[in-house]
Amino acid sequence: MKYENGKVTDLQIAYIGGGSRGWAWTFMTDLALEKELSGTIRLYDIDREAAIRNAVIGNRLTSRPDVSGKWAYEVHDTLESALTGSDFVVISILPGTFDEMESDVHLPERSGIWQSVGDTAGPGGIVRALRAVPMFVTIAEAVRDFAPGAWVINYTNPMSLLVKTLYRVFPGIKAFGCCHEVFGTQKVLAAAAEEVLGIPDVRREDVHVNVLGINHFTWFDQASYKGYDLFPVYEEFIRRHPEGYDEPDRNWMNSTFNCAHLVKFDLFRRFGAIAAAGDRHLAEFMPGDDYLRDPETVARWKFGLTPVSWRKNDLLMRLQRSERLYQGTEEFSLEPTGEEGILLIKALCGLTRVVSNVNIPNTALQIPNLPASAVVETNAVFSRDSVRPVYAGPLSEELLKLVKVHTDGHELTYNAAVRCDFASAFEAFMNDPLVSGRISPEDGRSLLRDMIRNTLTFLPEAWKGQI
Repeated sequence: MKYENGKVTDLQIAYIGGGSRGWAWTFMTDLALEKELSGTIRLYDIDREAAIRNAVIGNRLTSRPDVSGKWAYEVHDTLESALTGSDFVVISILPGTFDEMESDVHLPERSGIWQSVGDTAGPGGIVRALRAVPMFVTIAEAVRDFAPGAWVINYTNPMSLLVKTLYRVFPGIKAFGCCHEVFGTQKVLAAAAEEVLGIPDVRREDVHVNVLGINHFTWFDQASYKGYDLFPVYEEFIRRHPEGYDEPDRNWMNSTFNCAHLVKFDLFRRFGAIAAAGDRHLAEFMPGDDYLRDPETVARWKFGLTPVSWRKNDLLMRLQRSERLYQGTEEFSLEPTGEEGILLIKALCGLTRVVSNVNIPNTALQIPNLPASAVVETNAVFSRDSVRPVYAGPLSEELLKLVKVHTDGHELTYNAAVRCDFASAFEAFMNDPLVSGRISPEDGRSLLRDMIRNTLTFLPEAWKGQI
């Protein structure tokens, strides 16, 4: 990369999953708004046609006079070509297709196991990981061989397991996982401060929090705004909203992804810490009878089950939008997306300094009562060529019991994926809180075998002898 007049030019970013009809467009928008960075985006995707279309869309965007960040978008046919000479690598892939995800999410319903997302925890998260981990083994090996000094940013779920894979394969990798769930809870705290304290226009960036936990099961044990302790403020906010908080610009009843935050509120009452993810994710980390006993229970807690049929319909709409963007009959609206990926890249280039939540191994024991081998989510300081985790402190004993079930499960699932080992996968499966105590070992074994059979297209050959 080159530095000219306080700007970075000729930055080389490899985008694995460059045909994405979601994250890639978010990334393009934020790049277009950033005037201190420019360079080349190298798009690589197993769907080459999708990458070609995104290159056309990106180059048309960068040619607009209202765009500050100027980027050349180009398609690469191999990982080696995309990675060689890259300064940053962004990973945003779908492991398999929505047909496989349909089995991940909905097949467990035959055993009375309901999942609200199915991409991180629960049966769906485990089987998705069996597909995704071998893909990330290939990516990590390619980074090691062709771009060992590049920073790697992962957006793909299951986040914790995939970041673990990157480091297991290439211990010297400079990788981290990005997730925006913490931002949403900061916004809820900002709303609480506005209402309870009577302070207008509280920005979520000014809500300072101590982050500790694992991805999608993250917690705040401290939160403040300009000298105010937000814990009693949040407690009062919960008291004022016994039926949940319906954000003014996001009606929980009218979106698959919205919620009334009742799961968050309940977890605060139970554990004295602020759960910092969307209710759909949080519910999947808790015992199944708590929030996901059945659809009626979900409705009482005012969040939603996300059916894969919705994702398939959404994909059709995004494909239609892709065609409009490709043909030039629709243009991007250049509004900030609220993501921090580009800001973190700026910090790593030395243009600023940022403290943000990040998913990296616990090797600095930033959460001292979790294993060093666990991938945890805490704050970290981003500066020139450096990500330094902030010491978050220990989880409470109650939260540790809840979290460690999952970090132990991550280890079992990783081993199952790399060894094609049904026994390890079955142990992780039966220990998962959505499954444990709810079905018999015989039913669990049958369910897991069927779920693996439904995803064999994207698994190594050795799995065929395991089921």
